[in-house]
Amino acid sequence: MRKICTLELFSAKRVGSFRWIREQEVANLVKTLRTAAHQGEPTVDLTDLAHKLSGSVTSKSAFGSILRGMDETFLEVAQNFGDVTAGFRTSDLYPSLTFLPALTGFKDKLEKMRLEADSIFDAIIDERRSQRSSMSSSSDGEVVEDYLLDVLLNLHENPSRLGYPLTMEVVKAVTLELFIAGIETSAKVIEWTMSEMIKHPEVMRKAQTEVREAFGEKGGDVEEASLHRLKYLDNVIKESLRLHPPGPLLLPRENRESVELCGYHVPAKTKVFVNAWTINRDPRYWSEAEAFCPERFDDRVIDYKGNDFQFIPFGAGRRICPGFDFGVEVVKLTLANLIFHFNWKLPGEMRPESLDMTERLGASVGREYALLVIPVPYHEN
Repeated sequence: MRKICTLELFSAKRVGSFRWIREQEVANLVKTLRTAAHQGEPTVDLTDLAHKLSGSVTSKSAFGSILRGMDETFLEVAQNFGDVTAGFRTSDLYPSLTFLPALTGFKDKLEKMRLEADSIFDAIIDERRSQRSSMSSSSDGEVVEDYLLDVLLNLHENPSRLGYPLTMEVVKAVTLELFIAGIETSAKVIEWTMSEMIKHPEVMRKAQTEVREAFGEKGGDVEEASLHRLKYLDNVIKESLRLHPPGPLLLPRENRESVELCGYHVPAKTKVFVNAWTINRDPRYWSEAEAFCPERFDDRVIDYKGNDFQFIPFGAGRRICPGFDFGVEVVKLTLANLIFHFNWKLPGEMRPESLDMTERLGASVGREYALLVIPVPYHEN
């Protein structure tokens, strides 16, 4: 699975090939916000819009435009899978009692959702296979790999490419995991970073000045190819990831042998969680660890690729999130456009410092309350 994700699905070339999808969907978001703004100081739900954007980018990168009406249903199934599997279960406390998942109804609930997902996947895969057959006939059998599903289908149809067979069940499982992880991660980072910038107007002004100077004061296009020029926005995203890692607990690991670690005896086959949220706020490594301060990265050579163990929002080593490059591109392009095209204010008499930043706990930590804000088109002022 690691090989499939790293070498086939999320290589630099593959991520770059979906740039047009990211730019198209972000442009649609800007149009939506501009239309809403013209209706007279409307309040928009940026939490909801971030999830819809992330869902659109992910679904089009995976399937193209073939969902056609199934978008909402598929996103709901993916969301339910994430919520159910991330929630607390009694069997987590008593793993030796193997009958508990069936007794508590968890097993039946999971099976029902699996059947729902299977039904949707079967329809999507059948339609894409039909399209691929027509495309191959008209292009003299040339291999079609326009979307992530094409890559997985080619691996399924040509097992020699991997060295082992890739069953259709695995194809479905990988695709579902892409949705659950991809949509939630990007959306949460967007909403938290915007929340922090709105709560800290001086950070917002500094980031806006940078992006507007880089792309033109009079309404030019924010192009993904030039985002590398936005060093301060990079720092803002890093600081947001430090305080609000999309997955506060990294995926669990299990040790094969018993070990003594920092004075503790860890028996073999112990399920071990790494608390990235706490590590990212450890005062031994971060001055004023609870403060939002992007400037802390000005003189600190550190990234989110798992090379610095005091900062691991996406994990580290062989088990680092394989799709983080894809997600970061979505996040940075979206944020650059949001602060380039709009100024932002809170509804009513609400002041930035009073913005509620309560977290909603889960596999990914989002806001307890939706981010309701008012977009003010900048280039029409």
